[in-house]
Amino acid sequence: MKQYLLYGALLLAACGPGRQQQENKGSSANQPAIRSAEHFGADVAFLKRHVETIILKDSTSNAAIAIVPAWQGRVMTSTAAGDTGRSLGWVNHALIESGELQPHMNAYGGEDRFWLGPEGSRNSFYFEPGDTFDFAHWQVPAPIDTEPFTVAGRSPHTVSFERTMQLTNYKGNTFHIKVNRTITLIARRDVRNYIGTDLHRSVQAVAFHSANTISNAGTQKWDTAYGMPSVWILGMFAASGQNTVVIPIRNKGKVNTNYFGAIPPERLKTGEKIAYFKADAKYRSKIGLQPNACYNYLGSYDAANRLLTIVQFTLPLGRNLYVNSSWDTLSPPFGGDVINAYNDGIPGEGLPQLGQFFELESSSPAAGLKPGGRLEHYHRTIHLQGEEKRLAPVVQQLFGVSLAEIKKAL
Repeated sequence: MKQYLLYGALLLAACGPGRQQQENKGSSANQPAIRSAEHFGADVAFLKRHVETIILKDSTSNAAIAIVPAWQGRVMTSTAAGDTGRSLGWVNHALIESGELQPHMNAYGGEDRFWLGPEGSRNSFYFEPGDTFDFAHWQVPAPIDTEPFTVAGRSPHTVSFERTMQLTNYKGNTFHIKVNRTITLIARRDVRNYIGTDLHRSVQAVAFHSANTISNAGTQKWDTAYGMPSVWILGMFAASGQNTVVIPIRNKGKVNTNYFGAIPPERLKTGEKIAYFKADAKYRSKIGLQPNACYNYLGSYDAANRLLTIVQFTLPLGRNLYVNSSWDTLSPPFGGDVINAYNDGIPGEGLPQLGQFFELESSSPAAGLKPGGRLEHYHRTIHLQGEEKRLAPVVQQLFGVSLAEIKKAL
């Protein structure tokens, strides 16, 4: 099994903590389950009717991505096959079309969105000091929910954003945070550099990454006593009935299922070296791995659409302080997960589902920064579509298992 524990040139990637049961995935009680448009061109046309949308295209292939500055410079969706190709990100058409802001969170969708951790613990940015840790009091801060990032630069294959924000954590401590974020569309010919093998010419590919930097723009040092933020990148993808998340496991590590309750064995299978997780948007569930238990990549395979998705991220060796997003003040504040995978589903009796999507997430280590200090976190997304006999060597190279094993795992 190829285990890419690199911090530099080829694989820059990391894993993030996740939301707890009380969250109900934002305003799911108010939103119907809506799927993304079938084609990328249709999703782009829809987005442009409602919000400024930047399109980056690869001149050597049919790959393209759609980015919305107003929603924190998030990559909303992508295609490996041009405007008529499948739209690979999940887009919440109902919410966007309504033009209305929702309480708690505005779940617009998107394959790469910028958030900050921690969500829970006594260092949380999502609860006011003294609030009860429940859904009624949970609120995504406006700078990472509804407020725009400013376009700072642009080229044919990149677009950069910046934003300075002020957040207060549950302890009442104030953080002055400067965010710099650059989205880069990766040329098809360069994808081989990130997967360790050549692609057959018939395989369609789209790949992009976000470089995310947070800087301490204040005068107070961020440490374990004051609180430390982290970069949290979340990707929402269109689900299917034959979709399986694949996560390599390091050191016989434990998979954390302490989010929405026990997961049936037909939906989660874990071994010493790999975990399989059903991601069909039919059962609300979530898993995570801590830094000593994971590598700096995970992925999914959608057999219905012959689509392999790979997420890579920055995982610095020896950095084991990751923020804990548990909705309580008792859990260790820096004992959180690096990788998370989420499968949407009905959040509770009588409550409608948010959408037909699943998530792959990564987080940076906690940012212990002096004034002027900075932390950078990369998150890369690669989609490959094609015949299974052409995708199989890539799967074997990256995950050390066969495509057939993934398909029959659950």
